[in-house]
Amino acid sequence: MASKEQQLIEMLQPVVEALDFEFWGLEYLPSGKHSILRVFIDSEKGITVDDCAAVSRQISGVMDVEDPISSEYSLEVSSPGLDRPLFTIEQYTRYVGEFVDVRLRYAYEGRRKFRGKLVGIEDDDVVVHVDDHEYLLPFDAIDKASIIYQDNKDN
Repeated sequence: MASKEQQLIEMLQPVVEALDFEFWGLEYLPSGKHSILRVFIDSEKGITVDDCAAVSRQISGVMDVEDPISSEYSLEVSSPGLDRPLFTIEQYTRYVGEFVDVRLRYAYEGRRKFRGKLVGIEDDDVVVHVDDHEYLLPFDAIDKASIIYQDNKDN
């Protein structure tokens, strides 16, 4: 993980948790004046627009004081949603049995994209079953991953 993202996590996670929300993760997408800082929050009760606004106000205050991003950026605070991104090994563990979409930073066994069932975690590898084959994907090699929402209703 990039050091800037780690710095932001260390700064913002306590702010979110002090408001009684779970800090799900963040994405920092630097792009000059169009940079985005996206913070994901969660709660057993769900997340409302008012929750996002309250967290956004607190984060904005901390960001104004600490000023960890020197350029202009947009702050977005939201719930992770049904197709939630996965940031930590613990989050992968919570979603074993679900379908996931995983993109690696570099090719592994000739490919970077894996879409299949999350089978489990072995040491520091995420085990994904794709097309009758199990791949042990190094957690540190994962660029992005998210749950693939499955509507379990019979059609």
